[in-house]
Amino acid sequence: MAADTSRSVAKAAGGEKDLAPRGPSRATAPGSPRGGFARALATHWYAWAMVAPVVLVLGVIVGWPLVRGVYLSLTDANERNVARTIGVRHIEATYEFVGLDNYAAVLGDPLFWQRLVWTVVWTVACVSITFALGLGLATMLNRRFRGRTAYRMALILPWAVPGFVSVFAWRFLFNRDNGILNKILDGGGIAAVPWLDDPTWAKLAVVAVNVWLGIPFMMVALLGGLQSIPGELYEAAEMDGAGPWQRFRHITLPGLRAVSMTVILLSTIWTFNMFPVIFLLTRGGPGDSTEILVTQAFREAFIASPRDFAGSATWGVLILALLMIFALVYRRSLRKQGEVW
Repeated sequence: MAADTSRSVAKAAGGEKDLAPRGPSRATAPGSPRGGFARALATHWYAWAMVAPVVLVLGVIVGWPLVRGVYLSLTDANERNVARTIGVRHIEATYEFVGLDNYAAVLGDPLFWQRLVWTVVWTVACVSITFALGLGLATMLNRRFRGRTAYRMALILPWAVPGFVSVFAWRFLFNRDNGILNKILDGGGIAAVPWLDDPTWAKLAVVAVNVWLGIPFMMVALLGGLQSIPGELYEAAEMDGAGPWQRFRHITLPGLRAVSMTVILLSTIWTFNMFPVIFLLTRGGPGDSTEILVTQAFREAFIASPRDFAGSATWGVLILALLMIFALVYRRSLRKQGEVW
């Protein structure tokens, strides 16, 4: 009875309509995507304004070449049928759409699988050795001792030197006739090693140079992770009788898991696409023994005659697809382990 009276009073005050709307309007409903986007834009307009230039630049520098590369991979474009200008004469493009024929040709070529196997071996070897050495150096530099700052600066130095300068320096060191390494071996009565002239030695050489270039980043990242682990955990474990290996296994490694997973992912992507070390040190040689996927794509576009733009784009798209698959599988494995990424 009281409920009916209050409803009558409300109607009398506001006529036949209720005082309050029965529900949010369709345009501003909480579940409405349009209303949510407008509200987020109005609330965080400054963040959107700051991000917009970066998105625009990435779209121009990364997005457009990616779309163009995917399109070219579906054509038969090469040096002879693309649009070009010779003197005052402009020749229109005559290449045609061929669908997935390029992908079928590349995937059916044993050369692709040969390059893929060596690329995977090269990546796994470089990342695993770099991580192990970086972790060891980070663990040592995390302790207090005299001259620690000088050692840190010395170990970071390879990271500060431009990559092409470092690679050319190593190329001089590996020179068979006048290289310092062979001079040292010759002084000890050991025959000169064909560092860059033998396929096996060349593969070891490119792995060594890439590890040397990658250690500073790995060491700095892992050192930051070590410094974030509370010292009380080590003290408590030591009081409980845990030895150095037990403390490392049960405190250090779990404490570094988040940092380790990130740096391993980044290092894998960088190494998989590490063009400068291979190209500047060995040019993919001797022969083609050190060619990886990315250098083969470069060779198709800029060295082969006629230059095969469609084939190079196909190699590039396949490289991107492989890295995306790896990232997805990697992310899924982390989620199964309870890591949020």
